[in-house]
Amino acid sequence: MRQFTKRLANRVFRATYRPADVFQSYEYQRHNQRRQEHLASLGLPIAGERVLEVGAGIGDQTSFFLDRGCEVVSTEPRKDNLAVLRSRYPDLRVERLDLDAPDRLQGETFDIVYCYGTLYHLKTPAEAIKFMAERCSKMLLMETCVSVGSGEAINLCEERAEDQSQSIHGQGCRPTRKWVYNALKEHFPHVYMPQTQPWHKEFPLDWTTATSARLLTRSVFIASRVKLALPVLVEGIPEKQKRH
Repeated sequence: MRQFTKRLANRVFRATYRPADVFQSYEYQRHNQRRQEHLASLGLPIAGERVLEVGAGIGDQTSFFLDRGCEVVSTEPRKDNLAVLRSRYPDLRVERLDLDAPDRLQGETFDIVYCYGTLYHLKTPAEAIKFMAERCSKMLLMETCVSVGSGEAINLCEERAEDQSQSIHGQGCRPTRKWVYNALKEHFPHVYMPQTQPWHKEFPLDWTTATSARLLTRSVFIASRVKLALPVLVEGIPEKQKRH
């Protein structure tokens, strides 16, 4: 009886984390909408580019680039997510790629690497950034959870490997903004942060008073091979931002 109860509990637990339950929840969809509204507001030269999307989940953000005439290669480490991704985009090139142990796409380059909501699910973020930079000929677009603080730290943490939206290895990170900025700076001559933030509570506006105690805190970074003359972007880490 005890073994039966345990098996039943495991089935219920796994069912809780089906891809559709996680990625198509109201909160998750709302968060994606606010992030992509913000990305569109930056005025970046995205249309028509060749894009590598990492950590794609089930492809909820993929159409942002397809609708702009981009050629997209979409990647994801989890088999269940990949199955949904391939069913949604049957004509798209989809690869299984674990950024903590990348074994695909060696030698390939892309105009843009899109890494939104992925870095903080990794246990080796520095190595992942190096891999992405080597694949990137123009811009690396990154959004990630971060820890509040002026120091430079990776801040490894545990995550639920059973959750389709979390670290596949059960360990992620919550790096400080300074750590992410400097890690990108090792590979790109220009690293920017927007003066604006998405219209979502997880994106603070005043970093002098922000706290990580209750909510996830998030930031956007743009790393570029060439200088981007866009007024909304600044080279450096802003202490105060505004809504776009």
